Amino acid sequence: MEHRDGEIAVKRPNLSDGGDGGGSGSEDRLSALPDDVLIHILLKLLDTTFAARTSVLSTRWRRLWRLLPRLYFPAGNDPQRICLALTAHEAPTLCNLEVRVMDGTPDSVAPWLPIAARRLSRGLCLINSVTHSGSEDMAGGRGALELPCFESATSIFLSLGYIGLAVPSSGVFARLTGLELNRITVHGPCTLGDAVSSPCCPVLQYLVISDSWGLGSFTIHSESLLEMKLTYLRGLQQLTVMASALKLLDVSSCFATDLSYDQPVVNISAPQLLTLLWRDVYDPRFMQLGKMENLQWLGTYPLMVYGQYEYKVLNSFCTRLLQRFELIQNLILMLVYRPEDITNHHYLMEQHITRLPYITFMVMNIVASGHSFGASSFHVLRMCAGLRKLSLTVGVTTIPVEEETACPSSCACHQPPNWKTDELVLSCLREVEIHNLRGTEHEAALVKRLFDWATVLEKVTVTLHCSVAPNVAKGFCQRLQSFSRPGIRMEGLHFSKSSRDKS
Repeated sequence: MEHRDGEIAVKRPNLSDGGDGGGSGSEDRLSALPDDVLIHILLKLLDTTFAARTSVLSTRWRRLWRLLPRLYFPAGNDPQRICLALTAHEAPTLCNLEVRVMDGTPDSVAPWLPIAARRLSRGLCLINSVTHSGSEDMAGGRGALELPCFESATSIFLSLGYIGLAVPSSGVFARLTGLELNRITVHGPCTLGDAVSSPCCPVLQYLVISDSWGLGSFTIHSESLLEMKLTYLRGLQQLTVMASALKLLDVSSCFATDLSYDQPVVNISAPQLLTLLWRDVYDPRFMQLGKMENLQWLGTYPLMVYGQYEYKVLNSFCTRLLQRFELIQNLILMLVYRPEDITNHHYLMEQHITRLPYITFMVMNIVASGHSFGASSFHVLRMCAGLRKLSLTVGVTTIPVEEETACPSSCACHQPPNWKTDELVLSCLREVEIHNLRGTEHEAALVKRLFDWATVLEKVTVTLHCSVAPNVAKGFCQRLQSFSRPGIRMEGLHFSKSSRDKS
């Protein structure tokens, strides 16, 4: 019998044919239901402590909660209570365990974790929410939690609020396919890289490590890993990845961009890689990415359109990576305008972006911050002669929309003006998606030029930001439709959710 939540209930005999504890000699209708149905009802209570309280109803209910296939303990539960619940649990297997704590310490988690390691057959989720501020001050300051070996677990998610984590030096996570570590501080004699490599995790396929400390060096050798994402690993200086089956590698904001630091050293061997999202420092003198003959998707460090000297250095991370490839089927590129007066800043596009790999699909995200982005878009597109599809999203930014202001006509972002007059033929471009438009004049001007440049355009999809007033949206959409030619199918022209609504 399979329930709606995906759990498979095992048929069991009734635990008691006795009375309801009230001396009536007969059971109520609810208690007369089969065990698997009652267990399904208890699962709907979510909090396991609530489910356990039903044991006082009658002898019929006394042991039912102990047969739950998954246990959930929200913040506020006493660690001893969790220990007792895990010890009393009688189901053949414990499929899933989720525990949330507030301002937890290693001492508050350590008592029940080994019990869970022995019983768990599927997923562990442990989330420690902290009320303190300043992760750097907290990192490593509250001791370390020793993670036991979960021999039967298939997935583990730990978000520890920066308390220390020591991985086991022995044992095999024989069935672990997914591991996600967030807000940890690595401790212990055994390195994290050893713990997640094939000898200890022979079937690991998905690995995420984010917003963490203590990984000055990370080396992984895996024959099973398919996806790996590393984000905000403070202090990382050396990264070695030997993964023969890896399909996706995402490295973002792990290495210090300050040139006063030692150059990070990277060695990647992933011959089957399909997607590389390298939004980080890149210097080919110290970073070896190996052969990537099957690569289909490439994402790079953001490009600053205007800026001073320090932005030239940041842009080099993107341009050096782009220069490594002659052909990339799909490219993800971000153009960033600072939300400030850029009159005295240098226009960096013509100095840095002189060549792109041959691409057929481009995802271009533009953090416009109220500036005109026609010139920078034109500069990129004129190097994309083979482009077949373009997806352009405006306003990928954390700045609230109401705080964005259009720049004056004298702003430097309107320069150089050649994009408004120079000819450009995108003879392969057949489909264009433009998202999150605000209905501004410079947006309309760019869309008009796209219709001129794309001589074989077949389909255009446009969405407007939810902040656009209905009357403005209607007029703007009519204006865009006036640019169209016979044979072009226009779709969308509706509101998109703001970034705040999506978060």
